Amino acid sequence: MGKRIIPQRRGRGTPKYRAPSHRYKCSVKYPPIHLYPEGIGGQIIELFHDPGHTAPIAKVLLEDYTTLNMIAPEGIAVNDWVGIGKAIGDGGEITPGTVLTLDKIPDGTQVFNIETQPGDGGKLVRAGGGAATVIGHEEALTYVRLPSKKVIVLNSKCRATVGKVAGGGRKDKPFIRAGQRFYASRAKGKLYPKVRGVAMNAVDHPHGGGRNPHSGGGRTCVKRNAPPGRKVGFFGARRTGRRKRS
Repeated sequence: MGKRIIPQRRGRGTPKYRAPSHRYKCSVKYPPIHLYPEGIGGQIIELFHDPGHTAPIAKVLLEDYTTLNMIAPEGIAVNDWVGIGKAIGDGGEITPGTVLTLDKIPDGTQVFNIETQPGDGGKLVRAGGGAATVIGHEEALTYVRLPSKKVIVLNSKCRATVGKVAGGGRKDKPFIRAGQRFYASRAKGKLYPKVRGVAMNAVDHPHGGGRNPHSGGGRTCVKRNAPPGRKVGFFGARRTGRRKRS
């Protein structure tokens, strides 16, 4: 008798596959727009690691003596000053860590933690080492090139942080032992090791069995409303198989 396949076990909601959110220290969002209409400055008082983020987090003490957590930009240090809604420093220079609306950020500037709608707190480009680029403005719209090279169009009143996300070298150090990968995956509710379906027996996975590794019966694409035991491989693919040479 076969076992439940991994997507079925994951979907059941057992603790093994849940994200350990009880270990996460904070959420990282911009303050509501109406709180600081004229902008506010703050000083970084602490840099710390949050298991829920790949980038270090900076705790900022604002001028009204409240604290704010933000994703740390590359090159920032404790006691540095950052601006929320305005530039900090002589001459109003835009320095890394400054949070501004996209219409105030010049073309060619690297940004991260970008809002998709004004006031949503930041959704895009938040992983360690990531950075997008502002490539143009047009009336109330701004064109931004994401790290994937895709260009998106956003409302110019969306906010973003100037600079590049810190922690970009986290992938440079290799995992020497399988145990290191196992514990790193378990810390975020991921499964390791991940076994290929074609390497299993037919009773354990729809892709299993056969004399050579193949996905079985020619079914490389499944319907979007397929049940959990069948929903493996490509979901609603536009095309499958090799491309014909013209």
